[in-house]
Amino acid sequence: MFKASFITLCPEAFPGPLGVSILERARREGIWDYETVQLRDFGLGKHKNVDAPPAGGGAGMVLRPDVTAAALDSIDTAGKPLIYLSPRGEPFSQKLARELSIGPGMVMMCGRFEGLDERVIRARGLKEVSIGDFVLAGGEVAAMAMTEAVVRLLPGVAGNEASLDEESFETGLLEHDQYTLPREWEGHPTPEVLLSGDHKRIQEWRFNSAKSLTFERRPDLYAAYSKTNELQPPETGDEHD
Repeated sequence: MFKASFITLCPEAFPGPLGVSILERARREGIWDYETVQLRDFGLGKHKNVDAPPAGGGAGMVLRPDVTAAALDSIDTAGKPLIYLSPRGEPFSQKLARELSIGPGMVMMCGRFEGLDERVIRARGLKEVSIGDFVLAGGEVAAMAMTEAVVRLLPGVAGNEASLDEESFETGLLEHDQYTLPREWEGHPTPEVLLSGDHKRIQEWRFNSAKSLTFERRPDLYAAYSKTNELQPPETGDEHD
């Protein structure tokens, strides 16, 4: 069973979106599970202090290394990556989600305040990961987003696992445009090729749609994909017709 452990000052934030839909069904079926570890339980003194002013002065408070280490050491971390949700970390990606999904689980440190003392990050080998170039009040939302991305890749979680291979980022491109019923809506028809039954033409259309969307919206992804696939810039316009 895949198990996610969340070290947090706000355990009441969980399970959040992890407790609904296919993720909750998979948890009930024993495919994965989670636990929350209240960081305050390892706090010091009468008031269970977990933080202190930053060395060198400055605003805010910093999570103490002794308190955080005690919380980390209370968890069975064998074979599991230790992740610290941090805006200065490695950008989270579908590739990393795939890598995490093949392991026995992960331990996630949800930061608060001005961050975590650098000494515990290095001493416990925490991997800093960011979900984007912005700052949150704490790491709980980021931890849940990462966990959802990972858990849905576990065998037996997705209803149609074949669909996972066609999603954005799996091939290096964004996912193609999608259409469904009705065949015409407010004067906008479904592209004829998608109704043709010609699977080769449909696959070509979807590939061109994915290329065009990626070129327009994520030129960085398109450039990286082009290096290994020798692509030319797509012709824009036709892929939406």
